[in-house]
Amino acid sequence: MHDDTITRLPDPSGFAADALTEVIRAGARKLIEQAIEAEMAALLATFSDEKLGDGRARLVRHGTLPEREVLTGIGPVAVKV
Repeated sequence: MHDDTITRLPDPSGFAADALTEVIRAGARKLIEQAIEAEMAALLATFSDEKLGDGRARLVRHGTLPEREVLTGIGPVAVKV
């Protein structure tokens, strides 16, 4: 006999959290992060010759953004930039 009254509700997104889905999400997360890194590297390379008056680079990386979810075909994937 169970004394709890907790009822598990289905995920409203419709995506189950099974092991295979988690592996796919991890792969998607890595792929998205790699794409963002490649895009940032290309942007920095494009503007690498741009300098400020004191000789410092005009465009530099500065910090990170908070983690956010990107909606993919397998559901939301958390990505940190």
